[in-house]
Amino acid sequence: MPTQLLLRPRVTPAGITTSSFLKNPPKAVAVAVRRRPGPGPGACACLSLTVSDAELSSRGFSVRRTAEGIDVAALNEVFARVGFPRRQEERLRRALQHSRVVWLEAAGDRRPVAFARAAGDGVFNAVVWDVVVEPSWQGLGLGRAVMERLVQDLRRDGVANIVLYAEPRVVGFYKLLDFAMDPDGIRGMAYYRSANSSSAAVTSL
Repeated sequence: MPTQLLLRPRVTPAGITTSSFLKNPPKAVAVAVRRRPGPGPGACACLSLTVSDAELSSRGFSVRRTAEGIDVAALNEVFARVGFPRRQEERLRRALQHSRVVWLEAAGDRRPVAFARAAGDGVFNAVVWDVVVEPSWQGLGLGRAVMERLVQDLRRDGVANIVLYAEPRVVGFYKLLDFAMDPDGIRGMAYYRSANSSSAAVTSL
């Protein structure tokens, strides 16, 4: 399998992509990879769910598999409460339009209590981003619920290579979902160009 170059830009509160973190690369970044052949477009993903849609519904949660109707401002608030940077709302809306999304809604108010998205080419590769659970709802298995459905949807599309970045403290969570550190030792790399220089730099994560 070809070496993958994974980009992890950091977003400022203003929603502007910056590469300042590359000057002091974070140590708490690991690349986890799930490499399994997809079942082919339209085929059954054949992944079991630890909690069914019906059970989630009985607990007051609605499963949403598109970004349609999501309260983007509320999503930004969840990002902030879990320590993620806020995004410019219009840019976030555009990102959601180009992502496969799974989120859980409570009380029918369009406010996400758990959220995950993936971006990619829709065929071969996908990268998982922004897996969050509203702090007051953590510990109930909602993060696993959205991730299982996101992976299920990607595999139903036939996507064979699903990757993500994870801090060491949550690697165990993703291992429960069959993610693993890349056995070939493939490292993520981030590209940036200094504003004061015509040269580019590449940092290994």
